[in-house]
Amino acid sequence: MLLLAIDVGNTQISLGVFRDSTLAATWRAATEHDRTEDELAVFLDGFLSRDDISLRTVDAVVIGSVVPPLTTALQRLGKKYLAKPPFFIAPGIKTGVKLRVDNPSEVGADRIANTLAAHRLYGGPAIVVDFGTTTNFDCVSADGDFVGGSFAPGLELASEALFARAARLFRVPLTAPKEAIGKNTAACLQSGLVFGYVGLVEGLVTRLRQELPGAKTIATGGLASTMAPLTKSLDTLDDALTLQGLRLLWELNR
Repeated sequence: MLLLAIDVGNTQISLGVFRDSTLAATWRAATEHDRTEDELAVFLDGFLSRDDISLRTVDAVVIGSVVPPLTTALQRLGKKYLAKPPFFIAPGIKTGVKLRVDNPSEVGADRIANTLAAHRLYGGPAIVVDFGTTTNFDCVSADGDFVGGSFAPGLELASEALFARAARLFRVPLTAPKEAIGKNTAACLQSGLVFGYVGLVEGLVTRLRQELPGAKTIATGGLASTMAPLTKSLDTLDDALTLQGLRLLWELNR
């Protein structure tokens, strides 16, 4: 069984191919909100061909999307290019996750997938820190319920806002400098952006753990591998957590 999992975020699209329950290959690409179904088909086949797979040869496709224009394009792609319609994470499906929040309809597919995967793979309670366009802090109870969390501007989003509003500043790689005390503009920016963001993560994790005692933390998302080595507040790095959650959701609804 070949399952293609697609996680469509505002900044990046993550792709994963599962052979049964084993994640065989993963890819990431920048999100382009105005792609057509034909462009998406070429885009997906380009990655799949690296492993001698195509859209026509996968057995099933599961999609979690928070970008409505691409959700629509992927629906059209399913009708045109797939033997079976893709399975979309949407209200009304079986999730195995109780949403203990004020407005369950507001909870995105990625947060549901993260909650299910975190509890199934690592147990609870847990806090998933998902580094994307926003950094989501998804809180999972000991029983696997989604109990809420926190949003913060993503590191890339925050840095772009700074560069856009400060005329004399310039873009720098979002990597940690050797020292917190910068000796030039680039080092000062890297210190404030990267180490400052580490402080944001540590502060929120500390507060969330006060309300969710004993919670383990799992880092995922595009910048997780950059941030995780810089702080002890992130216990586990799992770049593919959301893709695993999509696979689990698909299995629940087969």
